Amino acid sequence: MTASRMRRRVAAASLSLGLSIAWVSMPPAAADIPPPDEGWTLTFGDDFTGGAGSPPSPDWIIDTGTSYPGGPDNWGTGEVQTYTDDPANIAQDGNGNLQITPLRDDSGNWTSARIETQRGDFKAAEGGAVRIEARLQVPNTTGDAALGYWPAFWALGSPYRDNYWNWPGIGEFDVMENVNGKNETHGVLHCDVSPGGSCNETTGLGGSSPCPGETCQAGFHTYRFEWDRTGDVEELRWYVDGQQFHSVREDQIAPTAWQNMTSHDGYFLLLNVAMGGAFPDGDAGFATPTASTEPGHPMLVDYVAVYNR
Repeated sequence: MTASRMRRRVAAASLSLGLSIAWVSMPPAAADIPPPDEGWTLTFGDDFTGGAGSPPSPDWIIDTGTSYPGGPDNWGTGEVQTYTDDPANIAQDGNGNLQITPLRDDSGNWTSARIETQRGDFKAAEGGAVRIEARLQVPNTTGDAALGYWPAFWALGSPYRDNYWNWPGIGEFDVMENVNGKNETHGVLHCDVSPGGSCNETTGLGGSSPCPGETCQAGFHTYRFEWDRTGDVEELRWYVDGQQFHSVREDQIAPTAWQNMTSHDGYFLLLNVAMGGAFPDGDAGFATPTASTEPGHPMLVDYVAVYNR
């Protein structure tokens, strides 16, 4: 049992006995990585149980700056923040969560954080399936104070690391994207060529859903992506709290494009909170921070897990 979970149990016992305790607020809810369902195997997991202020484990790379070296400016999406490894922007909170916190300095410059897995081999084996999952709470802010917030949990084809200019052909699976503090999660596939192609770039093929029960901002939700190769036709599926809201089948994509995004060594996973960028948000335009946008609202990540069968 982690120290944070022990503290919660001690606090609950103290309250039931009428004993006084020195603190009254409970830390954000943390959960163990769920054991795999029958037939599945846990092939990667991190539940961020490090001490308060500690960096992510060595399983992760912390990206810094405004682009990959030699890659597109502003991470290819028009984001306005600079990513750092400052614990103020990214650190474990000591309660079983990773915090990614956008901040703005007195000159109006934004900083935030982005991490990616060292491993880049996450994929479904031929005849098998892969499940990529995270339990997290997006920044708890809405309305004008949330304008420009763009948290995401996603996967990029590993050949991108050798090129930085081969997107979207190598594939991108956006497991969870949230923008401008709306109670709505987006799942998106990027592939083929840009602009246009069978993945309708640069928008991609996406679906969205409100978070079940409490809003995406108000609580933790589980976001899952599955790549299923067990049938005659491969299928990609997106879920929030176990409810499927989007899918793309192999026969919807140009055969060469599908081959290009599925035949390489696999994918690496990313977590980040961008500020600003070219995420279309209907009548609201793009994710654009304004003078009303409030800094300091973190995305809290309880765990990340990958399962295969």
